[in-house]
Amino acid sequence: MDKDRIIGKAEELAGKLKEESGELTGDTTSEVKGAAEQVKGKARNVLGKLKDAGRQAREKVRENAEHKPSQRDDDVDDQRKEIA
Repeated sequence: MDKDRIIGKAEELAGKLKEESGELTGDTTSEVKGAAEQVKGKARNVLGKLKDAGRQAREKVRENAEHKPSQRDDDVDDQRKEIA
């Protein structure tokens, strides 16, 4: 799990707490700041998810490249057989 996902969730939670405390105390500034922190946290969480997906895709490509010879290698082998 990417660290941005963890930090994003923490920011979301902190924002929610700030927004709720603003609502309880009647402090609209805290409410708005809390809502903004939640949005920031959600955005960071999405960034982390994208990074995770990129890592998984890269790993899958590497695994496939290690386990499967390329088509080009097969073509070269076929040409060598034709020559011999």
